[in-house]
Amino acid sequence: LLSHFCSVGFWGLVNNAGISTFGETGWLPMETYEKFADVNLLGSIRTTLAFLPLLRKYKGRIVFMSSIIAYFTLGNGIYSMTKAAIEKFCDALRLEMKKFGVQVCIIQPGNYACSTKIQPPVSAEKIWSELSEEEKAVYNKEYVQERADFFNSILSEGSANGNEVVDAMVDALTSPAPKARYMVAKLKEKALVFVCALFPTFVMDSVLSYALSK
Repeated sequence: LLSHFCSVGFWGLVNNAGISTFGETGWLPMETYEKFADVNLLGSIRTTLAFLPLLRKYKGRIVFMSSIIAYFTLGNGIYSMTKAAIEKFCDALRLEMKKFGVQVCIIQPGNYACSTKIQPPVSAEKIWSELSEEEKAVYNKEYVQERADFFNSILSEGSANGNEVVDAMVDALTSPAPKARYMVAKLKEKALVFVCALFPTFVMDSVLSYALSK
C-alpha cells in the first residue's frame, strides 16, 4: 500500500474511526477500557505513524476526529478519556510537523448522535444485567434507569446535519490556511466548553452536577 502511494503521491490522512458507549466508571470492565483505547486512540496513532513518512514527503495534512466531549463528560467518560488523549497527541504532533510543512487539524463536533449513529440508545436492563455484584450492591435499578433515560434524552437532541462536520473536514484538508481546531457545535455546547476551559473546575462540576440531577 505504501509503495503504491510513493508512486502516486499522498496528501491527506483523516483519522475518523471511533466507538462510543455509556456507563459510570465502575460499570465497565477493564476489557472495555482497553478496547476503546485501542480503537479511538491507538488506532489513530498506528495509522498516523504508518503514513507519516509520506505525509512529510508531500507536505500533507492530518485530520483527527475529536469531540467537545474531550472537555467534559455526561455519562460517557470512557469516550471523553480517549478524545482528550487524542487532543494532546495532536497538540504534540502539530508542533513537531511544522518544520516539515505538514499541518495537523482537529475536528471537535458537538452532539451529532442522530446523524452518525455512533451511540445507539442505551438499555437500562442490559446495563443492570452486566453489572458486577459489587456495583449492584452500590447502585439500584432505578438509578441505572434514570441515568439511561438522561443519556438517551441527550442522544435524541443530537443534530442530524452531519454534513456540517464533513464540511469542516473538507476545509481542513483543502484550505490554504486550515484551522488547528474546528469546533462544530451548537451555541450551548460551545458555552459548556468555554466554561470548562476558562472557569475554575468547581464551576464546571456544579453545572454538570445540576444537569445530571434534573
